[in-house]
Amino acid sequence: MNKRELVDAISDRLGSKKAAAEAVDAILETIQATVAKGDKVAITGFGSFEKADRPARTARNPATGKTIDVPATSVPKFKAGADFKNLVAGKK
Repeated sequence: MNKRELVDAISDRLGSKKAAAEAVDAILETIQATVAKGDKVAITGFGSFEKADRPARTARNPATGKTIDVPATSVPKFKAGADFKNLVAGKK
């Protein structure tokens, strides 16, 4: 399912494609901005989003064998909640 399909599925429940698109955009933008700031977003039963810091490291190019320095970076991290895990696993 992509974003357009998600908006379509939500618009069936809300009755308006415009309202559904605005709701999806608002949720995603809020999660992204909050995580980028370094705060955690936890949605009970669904999961949590947070910022994870990766330290600088040395890696190896598999084609040439040459070592390269990879700088430190921050990445988004998602951890599924118990209800979400159980639903995917087919448990009640």
